[in-house]
This record gives sequence, structure tokens and C-alpha cells, in this order.
Amino acid sequence: MTALREAAQPDGRRLRARVEAEAYVASVCFKHGPPRLTGVELEWTVHHRDDPRRPLDPDALAAALGPHTPRTLRPDSPHLPLPAGSAVTLEPGGQVEISSQPAAHLGDLIDAVTADHRTLCLRLDEVGLTLGERGTDAFRAPIRLLDTPRYAAMERAFAPIGPDGITMMCATAGLQVCIDVGQPGDVAVRWAAVSSLGPVFVALFANSPVLSGQVTGWASTRTRAVLGVDPARSRPVPITDDPVGTWARHVLDTPLLCVRREEGAWDAPSGVTFADWIAGALPTVPTTTDLDYHISTLFPPVRPHGYFEVRYLDAQHGGDWITPAALLAALMSDRATVEAVVAACEPVADRWLPAARLGLADRPSADAARTVIDLGLRALPALGLPPGAAAAVTARLTRTADRLTTLGRPA
Repeated sequence: MTALREAAQPDGRRLRARVEAEAYVASVCFKHGPPRLTGVELEWTVHHRDDPRRPLDPDALAAALGPHTPRTLRPDSPHLPLPAGSAVTLEPGGQVEISSQPAAHLGDLIDAVTADHRTLCLRLDEVGLTLGERGTDAFRAPIRLLDTPRYAAMERAFAPIGPDGITMMCATAGLQVCIDVGQPGDVAVRWAAVSSLGPVFVALFANSPVLSGQVTGWASTRTRAVLGVDPARSRPVPITDDPVGTWARHVLDTPLLCVRREEGAWDAPSGVTFADWIAGALPTVPTTTDLDYHISTLFPPVRPHGYFEVRYLDAQHGGDWITPAALLAALMSDRATVEAVVAACEPVADRWLPAARLGLADRPSADAARTVIDLGLRALPALGLPPGAAAAVTARLTRTADRLTTLGRPA
């Protein structure tokens, strides 16, 4: 959930018909072309090194980030990118996120993000702060740190549904991988692959068994929390032969989470969808900028955003993010591999909750994971990773595959 600028935006083009809005969603969320770019967004919870249970001090966080501090925390900040180009944003509970520039070569992406990660760690260390190692805050109860109209409206909207909203906002951290949509003829199969991979990757890279000092009984507590936030906006989008139309209808039929205003709270009327807004449910006429903002308030496991934003991975410790990012890039690298992924993952494409609860102890997910790893290892050399990174990724995936083979043998 990348933090966005909180002030009201320029008007954009007015939208007076649903068909016009659906066409706009299709044009901005599915940008076609050869799949060549990859990007990542890394999130971490942030803790005081001397006591990770202590509430995060926003002044210490701003001091650490210095000129890179997002304006959601310090409105007068220059908000400069990190030296290798990654943008810094903050989530509502003070989680830090760095968003890379897209790169044509995965090795260049790894080098840039590793350098910016190191810079971030050094700056935090200078004021006694450190990054968390899990996909959930293992030490503190979720408390909102950022006081913005967007996040205040979100918290109020999620509260009646249950505690998952504030947990997702303030106590989770994820790894997002961004890959190109691809050529028009490949969009449906790439959508099917990247979506059906979700439960397998959740099981493979689950890293959030503890929340607020309690063992939850879930391998990926983060996934359970996100899926429980608000089913209308956080559930997986159906896999269909028409992902463009499916996504456009989903966007228009999802209730508004917040409505930006020059003054006052941004709370949206309960149950009013963007399609309702177009039909006159609110006193203003919505614009394309309003629609862009509405899209930013949808949190499915995969979000079309001009590219496919893969959001189903827990944050990984240190440089461990490289393995899931490389595996996903390898699996999406050519049409034959993508089709093989769809075939392998179709039987488990809806096992989000079993995979989140049990991880690789969920036998169907583990069986699919063995095939996925084999496909990934065969496709990995084509990525042209630097030798050290290639060896590390191969070794980790091979160890996991060996463990899955052992677990799958009859007792």
C-alpha cells in the first residue's frame, strides 16, 4: 500500500458514464508491451534497537530519514530519493517502504535496492532504530502514527469490520514485485499465472507467525489480516479470460473508501461505489484523478496498475527478498513457462487461507511449490543474474525443493 500525496489533486477529466470510466481503467491499468521491466517495493516495521516493544518515536524516524522523509510525516521535507534512486514512503504505523526504479536487468535492480537498503539501515542505526525482520510487527500492538485525512478515513471505515484493518495498516510489512503486463495476446495467461501463484508463494515465503508478542498459529499472519480487512477491496480478483474487463468492473463496483476534500474529513458514504458516484450519488462529478485515487485504495493480492503489482508476499529478512523476486521474474519470463505455471497452480489457486495458515505444511500448496521451483530453476539462467546472486538464489530454492521432496515421501 504505497502512501500517496494527501492533498486534493487537479480535477482531471470528468466522468459522466460508466462505460467511459471502464475504458479509462483499462487504458491506465493494462499498458501493453514486451515484458522487460521489473521493480520491487520493500516494507519493514521500524523499532527502537534498545527495546523493540517501545512505541515508535516519529521524531526519531524523521531524524533518521532526514531529507528522504516523506511529506506525510514532515510536510516541509524535500523528500529526496535515496542515492540509488529508490523513493521512500511511510505506511500508517510508521513502516518504512522503499520503491525501486524499474529495471530491465534484474542484476541492476538488485544492486540498486541493496545499496539503498544499506543506506536506510545506516541512517536508522545512527538514531538507534532498526528494521523489523518479519511481515508483521512481532512486538507492538497496531497504532497509527501518521495523521493524514486518508489514513484517518481508512481507520474509521475498517473499524466496524474488525481488527484486521488497523492491523494491516499499522502492523504489517510486505514485499511487492512489479512486472510488466505483456503483449495483448499474453495478458490473460500472464494474469492467470501471477494470480494463481499467490497461494504457492504465500506458503513458500510465509514470514509472519507472530503479531504483537503472540504466536498466532498462522504461517503468514499478514496474509490472513489483509484478506480480512474488507473483502470487497482486499479479496483476490477472479481469474478470467478477460482480466481487463473483470478488473474494470471490480474497480467500478467497489465501495469508496475515502473521498478527497479541501477541508474536513475524507470519509465516504457507506456502500457508495465509484459507479454510484458517476450516477450522481455524490454532489460532485468524479474525474479521472478521482478514479486514479480510488484504484489506490484497492488492495487485492495482485493489482493491475499499468503493470502487475504482486502484493501477496510477506516482508523478508535482509536480502532474502531477492529469492522470491527472482523466482517470480523467472516464472514470468517466457510464454511456455507461464503456461506451465498456470497448469501447476490451477488446482491450488484458491487455497489462500490454507496456505497462509499452514505454509508448506499445506500438502496441495507444497506439491505445487515443488513444480514451481523446478520451473523457476530451469528459467533462472535466462535472467542473467550476477554469479553470486544466481548461486544464492539457486541454493536457497534447491534446499527448499529438497525439503519438500523429503516431506512428500510416505512415512
